[in-house]
Amino acid sequence: MRMMTLIIALFAVLAFPLFCSTPPADAADRDPFANGSMRLSVLVGNGYAFDESYFILGVGFGYYLVNGLELGLDIESWLGASPGITKISPAVRYVVPTDGPIRPYIGAFYRRTIIDSYDDLNSVGGRAGIYFMSGRGSYFGAGVVYEKYLSCDTAIYNSCDDTYPEITFAIAF
Repeated sequence: MRMMTLIIALFAVLAFPLFCSTPPADAADRDPFANGSMRLSVLVGNGYAFDESYFILGVGFGYYLVNGLELGLDIESWLGASPGITKISPAVRYVVPTDGPIRPYIGAFYRRTIIDSYDDLNSVGGRAGIYFMSGRGSYFGAGVVYEKYLSCDTAIYNSCDDTYPEITFAIAF
């Protein structure tokens, strides 16, 4: 499990320069949600589980199969507390085409959560929000996520569902 965490951390560190670099010249003129566009994301955050505070580090990749429709895969590692937690999430997202800088989105995901010394936990969820085009092939997003844990044991977990905000900044390529 710790090897997986190290691999995720290394990938995140190596991917970080992509977000600091200038996007290709045609990215400024391109719709970031167009057929063939890709998303590479790095997640850095904080989370709470098992009455512990965790530092969250993750990476993700998405590909737009057709205009507005993305298939993606995200991986998170929750670090700094025990038990260790890793989350793997395939997802689908649809970004509504508009003529303006505001783009609503909706999506669904399945998540496999691997928890050291516990049975793996599966969940399904949905998300909705708004992306704001910020120019130069980048966008900012704000939304809400609902997640329902399957086969959840309330003797172990405080809750079997969760609702939380999501904030996004991305560069399309």
